[in-house]
Amino acid sequence: MPVPSPNRQADGGPVDARYAEAAYRVGEACEHCGDLWTAAQWFREAAESGRPGARARLCCVLGRLADSLADRPDGVPDSGELLAEAARWLTGAPEAAMPVGIGLVTALLNLQQRQAARRALEPAAPR
Repeated sequence: MPVPSPNRQADGGPVDARYAEAAYRVGEACEHCGDLWTAAQWFREAAESGRPGARARLCCVLGRLADSLADRPDGVPDSGELLAEAARWLTGAPEAAMPVGIGLVTALLNLQQRQAARRALEPAAPR
């Protein structure tokens, strides 16, 4: 569920660096409490505002959400979409060239492989 962002400019852009930092901190608190959907929304706000480290943190949360959705039969939202979003956020992030970024890329690839293996084991749909 999207969280409304009360501190936005009229054009929809972030207000300033203080807002980015606050959004990041709210994301951390939500993640700590186990509310990954809300954490992702706030980390997304911080990443859009250019807060250092927010892209990597968002990728971690999106990966965890995708992994938790893999066992749900309805699959809504699609875990593949979450992994794709995580990869888009990590692309071009300064953290991507650092060990933490390399670890994130590895974790995302492992998640995709596990999901592909699960799909391969699912019974074929009747024709």
